[in-house]
Amino acid sequence: MTTPADEILDIVDENDQVIGQSPRGEAYAKGLRHRCVFIQARDAEGRLFVHRRTPTKLVFPSLYDMWVGGVVGAGESYDDAALREAEEELGVSGLPSPRFLFKFLYDGGAGHTWWSAVYEVRCELPVSPQAEEVAWHDFLPEAEVERRLTEWEWVPDGLAAYERLKEDRGA
Repeated sequence: MTTPADEILDIVDENDQVIGQSPRGEAYAKGLRHRCVFIQARDAEGRLFVHRRTPTKLVFPSLYDMWVGGVVGAGESYDDAALREAEEELGVSGLPSPRFLFKFLYDGGAGHTWWSAVYEVRCELPVSPQAEEVAWHDFLPEAEVERRLTEWEWVPDGLAAYERLKEDRGA
């Protein structure tokens, strides 16, 4: 049985050019730069999908996140990964293609560095998140998310993406 740690990822340089491939577990252990997608999902009322990661996640276990997403598989495009990850994590099928917003190089130090493509999508379907990925979830008004930023422990790459999105929108 293969595990998430066995998934093959493209390893990229500081310019997001593929320089090799590696299993996810090895990429994490060795701090190899790879690709990720972040998708901001909003419901019909404009509320943000927020969740707490399960304690079994390879990175940032049990932390809160205002994004769905994950790693881009070897040979997979950012756009394809965004749709796949959004549908997987939300537990839906038939989402519209997420809209690309921007890309940035996240560097959290200690080998936590990845190219991050940021998207948004409207999800008007009933969600059923994967139990192995999501311990708790809800759609929250953005004002409540802002209030919770200082109360809950958030994934650092998601916070970086959120801050960049706010800057991008002039908020």
